[in-house]
Amino acid sequence: MNKGKTALLLLLTASFLYSAPTHAETASPAQTPPAPISIYMDGKQLQPAAPPVNQSGTVLVPMRELFEHEGAKLAWNNDSKTVTAIKGSTTLTYRIGEHTASLNGKAVTVDVPGQILNGYSMVPLRYVSEALGSTVNWDPASKTVRIMSTVLDETSIRWGVNLRSQPDAEKGASLEMLSAGAKVHVIREVNALWLEVQTQDNRTGYISAKPKYTDYTSPSLAELQGDALIETGKKYLGAPYVFGASPDQTDTFDCSSFVKRVFQDTLSVDLPRVSYDQAKTGTEVNLSNLRKGDLLFFSARDLDIGHVAIYAGNNQILHTYSKVLGVHIEPLDGQWKKRFVTARRVF
Repeated sequence: MNKGKTALLLLLTASFLYSAPTHAETASPAQTPPAPISIYMDGKQLQPAAPPVNQSGTVLVPMRELFEHEGAKLAWNNDSKTVTAIKGSTTLTYRIGEHTASLNGKAVTVDVPGQILNGYSMVPLRYVSEALGSTVNWDPASKTVRIMSTVLDETSIRWGVNLRSQPDAEKGASLEMLSAGAKVHVIREVNALWLEVQTQDNRTGYISAKPKYTDYTSPSLAELQGDALIETGKKYLGAPYVFGASPDQTDTFDCSSFVKRVFQDTLSVDLPRVSYDQAKTGTEVNLSNLRKGDLLFFSARDLDIGHVAIYAGNNQILHTYSKVLGVHIEPLDGQWKKRFVTARRVF
């Protein structure tokens, strides 16, 4: 063999040895990690604190975020690992790990139980969302869950309000002004003062939850706002009582100037100045159905209605009438039950 052929043979042999796959390379390729599950609610992608997991065809997600996005108020018992969620007239109670839950007092089956993974309480997404009134669709090709509330655009804007990027009037940039008559869908109640909403053109943001701006109401929001009213009122505990005190200052109060100030500062509800006129606002409620923030009116100073107080829950009232006590909380009993005239609900 001449030198040229020998050189070519050596070159081809080296090329083959360099490119030939090893045993490891000829084995089955390593499996790629499964694609993550995406979740959208009313067109907005959710970003759960822990990644959703698929258990036997059931998607489990972090409990708290799902309930909050569904607009439910959440209570968690860490000892029993039991969650209670309330949304409107629906109450759902579930214990992590169980195959049954309680929906409005009736036992229902949970095919795949919730579980605790990496410190997160994970619950079955479809079951929870449908129990709270939403529709759930699963796209296996894209591994996408789409949740749609049963009713969109059910809340009307009463008064022009800013749609903001954050639930904060100072930090949240104004995205647009929603005019009176516009419709929005409430995604969730952020707190007593803010709602997360979706507009008719599918923009999402935050608007004031104060009753002057929308006709949105719910038992959970009313409870949050009642708590906020009482907390505002408690800031003035001990403030001196002065009959005829101006509602434009907070050094002194009489009964109606105190109530007027608390409602204005907390919920922007502008009540009349005197208790007799305040008793004409809102709707009448029975003593047996009181909730925090309701107004109670009593006879006083030989007047049919001469005193007003705020119901503080647990049969307590927040008010002022005494130069000795100033603003204070006391039981709704004794003389107050005897002098009670009417109760009104203004939010």
